[in-house]
Amino acid sequence: MSNKEAVLEAMRKMPEDVSLEEISEEIAILAAIQRGEEAAAAGRVVPHEEVKQRLASWITK
Repeated sequence: MSNKEAVLEAMRKMPEDVSLEEISEEIAILAAIQRGEEAAAAGRVVPHEEVKQRLASWITK
């Protein structure tokens, strides 16, 4: 699905009285999801176990 198609699909699901701010937020969410999927596909991710270790170290400081 192209970016345009994804936005149009999201728009179709929104109510008729949706605000421009809500539309903008939805597009920002779609863009963030796409960036995350691209990062994961490129291997730019942190394994769950490492995240848990990092979080634990932040909490104990």
